[in-house]
Amino acid sequence: MNNDIAEGKWKQLIGKAKTAWGELTDDELTKAEGRADKLAGLIQERYGKTRDEAELEVRRFFDSYRDY
Repeated sequence: MNNDIAEGKWKQLIGKAKTAWGELTDDELTKAEGRADKLAGLIQERYGKTRDEAELEVRRFFDSYRDY
Protein backbone atom coordinates (compact mmCIF):
# COMPACT_ATOMS: atom_id res chain seq x y z
CA MET A 1 0.00 0.00 0.00
CA ASN A 2 1.04 3.53 -0.59
CA ASN A 3 2.79 5.01 2.47
CA ASP A 4 0.16 7.69 2.71
CA ILE A 5 -3.54 7.07 3.10
CA ALA A 6 -5.98 9.49 1.51
CA GLU A 7 -7.47 11.94 3.99
CA GLY A 8 -11.01 10.59 3.77
CA LYS A 9 -9.90 7.02 4.20
CA TRP A 10 -7.68 7.98 7.14
CA LYS A 11 -10.63 9.60 8.91
CA GLN A 12 -12.42 6.25 8.66
CA LEU A 13 -9.41 4.37 10.01
CA ILE A 14 -8.65 6.61 12.98
CA GLY A 15 -10.86 4.51 15.25
CA LYS A 16 -9.01 1.35 14.25
CA ALA A 17 -5.67 3.08 14.77
CA LYS A 18 -6.86 4.20 18.21
CA THR A 19 -7.62 0.56 19.03
CA ALA A 20 -4.18 -0.52 17.79
CA TRP A 21 -2.29 2.26 19.57
CA GLY A 22 -4.47 3.32 22.49
CA GLU A 23 -1.86 5.64 23.97
CA LEU A 24 -2.10 7.96 20.97
CA THR A 25 -4.69 10.69 21.28
CA ASP A 26 -7.38 11.41 18.73
CA ASP A 27 -5.70 14.74 18.06
CA GLU A 28 -2.34 13.09 17.37
CA LEU A 29 -3.94 10.59 15.01
CA THR A 30 -5.81 13.35 13.20
CA LYS A 31 -2.61 15.36 12.80
CA ALA A 32 -0.80 12.30 11.41
CA GLU A 33 -3.11 12.69 8.40
CA GLY A 34 -2.63 9.06 7.39
CA ARG A 35 1.06 9.60 6.72
CA ALA A 36 3.10 6.55 7.58
CA ASP A 37 6.17 8.54 8.61
CA LYS A 38 4.23 10.73 11.05
CA LEU A 39 2.39 7.77 12.54
CA ALA A 40 5.60 5.77 12.93
CA GLY A 41 7.22 8.74 14.67
CA LEU A 42 4.36 8.99 17.14
CA ILE A 43 4.49 5.27 17.86
CA GLN A 44 8.24 5.36 18.27
CA GLU A 45 8.02 8.24 20.70
CA ARG A 46 5.04 7.06 22.74
CA TYR A 47 5.91 3.36 22.94
CA GLY A 48 9.71 3.58 23.05
CA LYS A 49 10.15 1.45 19.94
CA THR A 50 12.90 1.64 17.39
CA ARG A 51 12.13 3.40 14.13
CA ASP A 52 12.22 0.06 12.29
CA GLU A 53 9.76 -1.52 14.75
CA ALA A 54 7.37 1.41 14.47
CA GLU A 55 7.56 1.47 10.67
CA LEU A 56 6.87 -2.27 10.54
CA GLU A 57 3.80 -1.87 12.77
CA VAL A 58 2.48 0.94 10.59
CA ARG A 59 3.11 -1.02 7.39
CA ARG A 60 1.26 -4.04 8.80
CA PHE A 61 -1.60 -1.82 9.96
CA PHE A 62 -1.96 -0.15 6.55
CA ASP A 63 -1.67 -3.51 4.75
CA SER A 64 -4.42 -5.01 6.89
CA TYR A 65 -6.80 -2.23 5.79
CA ARG A 66 -5.67 -1.76 2.18
CA ASP A 67 -9.08 -2.78 0.85
CA TYR A 68 -10.99 -0.75 3.45
